[in-house]
Amino acid sequence: MGLGIDVRNRIARRAAQEIKNGMIVNLGIGIPSLVPNHLSEKLHVMIHAENGVLGIGPSPMKKNEDANLCNAAGYPVTIIKGSSYFDSSIAFGMIRRGYIDITILGSLQVSESGDLANWIVPGKRIPGMGGAMELAQKAKKVIVLMNHLDKSGNSKIVKTCTLPLTSKGCVDLIITDMAVIKVENDGLYLIEVMSPYTTKDVINNTNVELKLSDSISKIY
Repeated sequence: MGLGIDVRNRIARRAAQEIKNGMIVNLGIGIPSLVPNHLSEKLHVMIHAENGVLGIGPSPMKKNEDANLCNAAGYPVTIIKGSSYFDSSIAFGMIRRGYIDITILGSLQVSESGDLANWIVPGKRIPGMGGAMELAQKAKKVIVLMNHLDKSGNSKIVKTCTLPLTSKGCVDLIITDMAVIKVENDGLYLIEVMSPYTTKDVINNTNVELKLSDSISKIY
């Protein structure tokens, strides 16, 4: 397809466009952790992690990892000029006081009203909810990055979440391997389509009604 980068990085690259100069941003595990690799060097952005780091940079090159420096998921990271360290209680205090401008999270399901289910599949072993509940409630903007379909080919954007909720009505923007969808009070708006998919592909693979924005952009 000549797309240059893999699908996960294309999703992360699109999410990076939502980040503006001076923001404090929290990133979840999985695709969100790739976002720093797509930020412009001209931006001054502080990436926050629940384990007590503010100022995370791009992922380190192999063999250049610092064993004492990781994000909340335990993956190695770098830091930028002006970064700082603190304990986890202060990290969560920052979240709960509303200092996080954007949180970018993975998800298992998102409902048409912006409900988020991203922490457990019943019967599966999981490490815990982590900071997702606080972030979903307190961040100024909540962006979800995920595959459009689950492993069985079912839409992960649903009318009502069937999995245990993380938080209700919190999601502002959904970015998948097929599309970018904005959550509004009156429903979900399709605003961008990811190549090679078409608007029809997105509609046919989404289990809820999608309203079409006045101008739908194409992402390559």
